Amino acid sequence: MNIPVCIPSITEKEVEYVTKAVKEGWISARSPYVEEFEKKFAEWVGCKYGVSTSSGTTALHLAMRTIEIEKGDEVIIPSFTMIACALAVVYCGAKPVLVDADPETWCMDVNQIEDKITEKTKAIMPVHIYGNMCEMNEINKIAYIHGLWVIEDAAEAHGAEYIGKKAGSLSHIGCFSFFANKILSVGEGGMLVTNIGLIFKRAQWLKDMAFNSDHPAYRFVHNEIGYNYRMTTMQAALGLAQLERAEELIEARRRNAKLYMELLEGIDGITLPVEKPHVKNVYWMFGILIDKKKFGINRNKLMEELAKKGVGTRPFFYPMHLQPCLKYLGYYDGERYPVSEMLFEQGLYLPSSSDLTQEEIEYVVKCIKELKR
Repeated sequence: MNIPVCIPSITEKEVEYVTKAVKEGWISARSPYVEEFEKKFAEWVGCKYGVSTSSGTTALHLAMRTIEIEKGDEVIIPSFTMIACALAVVYCGAKPVLVDADPETWCMDVNQIEDKITEKTKAIMPVHIYGNMCEMNEINKIAYIHGLWVIEDAAEAHGAEYIGKKAGSLSHIGCFSFFANKILSVGEGGMLVTNIGLIFKRAQWLKDMAFNSDHPAYRFVHNEIGYNYRMTTMQAALGLAQLERAEELIEARRRNAKLYMELLEGIDGITLPVEKPHVKNVYWMFGILIDKKKFGINRNKLMEELAKKGVGTRPFFYPMHLQPCLKYLGYYDGERYPVSEMLFEQGLYLPSSSDLTQEEIEYVVKCIKELKR
């Protein structure tokens, strides 16, 4: 078999919606399709407002700029995450301050947050890792006590829930990615959601070059630095079709995870992901940890051998405190984040597409069992 690690689920519905938009001549970033996608996605998440963007990274940066994160500020983020989180802070001239991961959920360890708060701290960015959820109640309590903004990175958690509320709706601002491997995909693209009207208006303005909308004759007079972070109509049309299939795509991820769990349970040396009682994990990527001493080979060797058998995998994220570009900028001075390092060294995710078949999952597990020493 040849099983990619993750590919989008595209049906005739997506083709129909995109074709209709193109035939109608809607191809730029200004169209009824974009407005409808913003509105419907925000409603689905449980927020009043949505602002579409060109990527998940630009959604995060837009969130930072919307609340005026700037040079000298600090934003608390997890060390175990994708680098877009740190870059969004760095783009503003601010400093990403790190906390380690929780060894059970792999998300931000809330017990380490308060120790990292200083007079320069302006926001906390929890990241819902691989479809699992951070402990948002605790994070929001800390933020409230210290007067901080909370920006959820829900790029990997479309439809995940925490005590019945969807990811992205549990903070001041939620940010999503619609990259090709996400549960809901438009190829590239992102979304900022919020319940705060002033944030919505400012985000809309900044992401569209900050044109002067108050005085049409002075449209091209720009009073603030804006960005071309717009989503195209074709992407929005694709997104509308994907959104109609959201529950189907999420349940497919959960169904696949359940089968993986059943087939991999009890194999010595493999740690499986968790789903706490108050959380709905959507398993964007089905990740596992490999303990070399118990499994017989390490993570890297397992990935190499699975590739020979046609099974695509990816390593877990490389910790932020070890990233060469961030170390070069002088952000980190040797502090260790042992859980993040362990997750990178031992973690990989298996094929996780929504359209995976039972036969494909059984083949992946069969290969893993054959490679155990």
